[in-house]
Amino acid sequence: MQAILRQLDHELERFYVTQNSIETLFIGGGTPSTIAPELYAPFFEKIALCLADDAEITTEANPNSATPAWLEGMHLLGVNRVSFGVQSFDSEKLQLLGRNHSARQAKQAPFLAKEAGFENISIDLIYGSNIDTKTLLAKDLEIAFSLPINHLSAYSLTIEEGTMFYERPDVSDDDEDIARWFTQEIRHRFPQYEISNFGTYRSRHNLGYWQYKDYLGIGSGAVGFHQDTRFYPTPSIEAYISDPLDINTEKLDSEAIISEKVLLGFRSVVGVEEALFAPVQLARAQILVDEAKLIRKGTRLYNPDFFLSDEIALYLLG
Repeated sequence: MQAILRQLDHELERFYVTQNSIETLFIGGGTPSTIAPELYAPFFEKIALCLADDAEITTEANPNSATPAWLEGMHLLGVNRVSFGVQSFDSEKLQLLGRNHSARQAKQAPFLAKEAGFENISIDLIYGSNIDTKTLLAKDLEIAFSLPINHLSAYSLTIEEGTMFYERPDVSDDDEDIARWFTQEIRHRFPQYEISNFGTYRSRHNLGYWQYKDYLGIGSGAVGFHQDTRFYPTPSIEAYISDPLDINTEKLDSEAIISEKVLLGFRSVVGVEEALFAPVQLARAQILVDEAKLIRKGTRLYNPDFFLSDEIALYLLG
């Protein structure tokens, strides 16, 4: 936490952060609920003047470690939104996913957050495991919508190198029919504003990424972005503690920035400004508009089917 404070000082200066200019703060990656609120206090004291009066301040949490005392302590620090890594309410699926919380804890956590004073509460669900059926997923949604939440993130289980599932790829079942059905069921209750996010409340922090805003990345393995440069603090915790200012940089050229804006815009309700495209790309975009694969509103293009976002972006940019 001391190293984080050192890097925070550095980033506030690097980004020319002024009073009340930080719109959102997200505490996450890892498991923030394993760290006592009093250890966060110096961070909040240092950043307090930089936060906008209506800043959205989110913390992630695990259902088993977010105790009533922890939730109350974080709320007192100014955290006004909490996102629980629930993944499922099915005991067998939780075991398959290697989660160390129970279905009962997953159901209880949002109520504890509500009692602690949180109004904006989100949960994550995962679909695409090899034991998922419409019956199991429908039960997960039935329980989810009985909870005091106004936001839900639904992520497809993906197998990546270095994860516990890399040697067991059979745990994943990439069934597009199930995926489309599942997201459609969520949309019956919550509007979708991004490929994996739904809610009567839209996370302003999430939207900031899709809008290509600058962001500070504080902590080991974090990522920051300013204008055309990304910043990567070392992913080694030991090295980070030794020198939190050991930060690699990546300069993005104009082509990479345009590609990212297009990819992000079509994965969300943000859309893409037509001015980003060359004439030949605009001609392709018109074909998609004529086929109702894209929607034009003013000078922006919007994608009505997020499942096709990558294909649309590749077609236009190719």
